[in-house]
Amino acid sequence: MKLRKGTGRRLTSRRPGETSIQVTRSAPETEAAGAALGARLVAGDCVCLTGPLGAGKTTFVRGAMRALGVRRPASSPTYVLAHEGRGRVPVAHLDFYRLTVPAADRGLLDYLDGRRVVFVEWAERDRAYWPRRVIQVRIARLGPARRRITVRTPGAAGVRR
Repeated sequence: MKLRKGTGRRLTSRRPGETSIQVTRSAPETEAAGAALGARLVAGDCVCLTGPLGAGKTTFVRGAMRALGVRRPASSPTYVLAHEGRGRVPVAHLDFYRLTVPAADRGLLDYLDGRRVVFVEWAERDRAYWPRRVIQVRIARLGPARRRITVRTPGAAGVRR
């Protein structure tokens, strides 16, 4: 496990199947941490984000989507469940905060078809939705602007090494 403080530089480990931790001190650093992960994502990757309200999940996704070449800035899809974007690969940004039934009952399994990168905020609300090989991002508030971002990557396939 690696602990990286501040700079927003390389968040994820070089090897799959590892956990890395970074502490950021501002929203731009949190966005940069997302961009570091986003630069390595490939179609078929699913990133499940957990953390309390206001932790910075959407800020992290905004950076990842920017790194994937999506021009439309990420905004929380809380009221519509999903936003789609297109960059170097198709992207889906889901939010389960207001989900009251299983995601499968809302037709959201279609997003896990392997043709896009999928980000799921409030993913802990429906763990049955998580694919077997998921990239887990946990964001914890350490203060008004400080965040601890923990990224756990799956073994072998998926995220580019």
